[in-house]
Order: sequence, then structure tokens, then C-alpha cells
Amino acid sequence: MKKYLLLIVVLGFAVEVFAQEQPAQKGPVITFEKKTHDFGDIFQGDKVEETFKFANTGTEPLIITNVQVTCGCTVPKGWPRDPIMPGGKGELTIAFNSAGKMGKQNKVVTVVSNAVNADGSQISFTTNVLEKKAQTQ
Repeated sequence: MKKYLLLIVVLGFAVEVFAQEQPAQKGPVITFEKKTHDFGDIFQGDKVEETFKFANTGTEPLIITNVQVTCGCTVPKGWPRDPIMPGGKGELTIAFNSAGKMGKQNKVVTVVSNAVNADGSQISFTTNVLEKKAQTQ
């Protein structure tokens, strides 16, 4: 009986230790308001864009050095070139050209920065490209 009691006490302490909150990360932390966007159905040849808003929730200035895309149909149209101070906000606009595309599209954009949170470096969007309707005269 003493063994079981001891085991329960040890497990109780272990749970308490693991349940403690992690301290805030030191350094810049990029936090997006939303990390995904769905354009829904669009037609072949349509050009769409979305602006992703983010904040530096860390303790040091955030510096974005590059924005990488997976294909030429996706273009980063702008991001802050100056350091974003802790508590500061910024925007990143992504454009998508559906010319030559068909069906479900899922594009990932990687934000290259000095952020210490690895999970904050990617945003994405989806869309369903439909065949362009024929012009009637």
C-alpha cells in the first residue's frame, strides 16, 4: 500500500512540473492574426490577393529578410523592410495568378526572419480554380 501511495505522490509532482507554463520566449516572435486564407472558387486567369497581418509579440526587433514562395504564380507584393519593434505590427500581401492553373490549389509562403518561433514562419492559402467561362457575343 505504501508503494502505491508513493507512486501517486510522485506522479502528482510530475504532472505539476509539466503543467507549468513555459516562460515567454526571448527574442523576436512573429504572430499572424491568421495563417491561412481560402479564396474559394475563382476562374482560370483571375488574379487575387490577400493581406496577412502580423505582430512582433517578442522582446526584440523582428527583421524580415525574405519571403519565399513555391511557384511563379504566387508573388509576395510587399513586407516591412525596417525592423518591427516589440509590440509593433506589419502586413504581408500575397498575390496569386490563376492563369494556367486548374482545380484545387494549396500554396505555402515561407517568411524568412530572425523570429525565434519556428512555427510562425509559414502562411498558406487555398483556392479552387474553375475553367474560364466562354465569352458570348
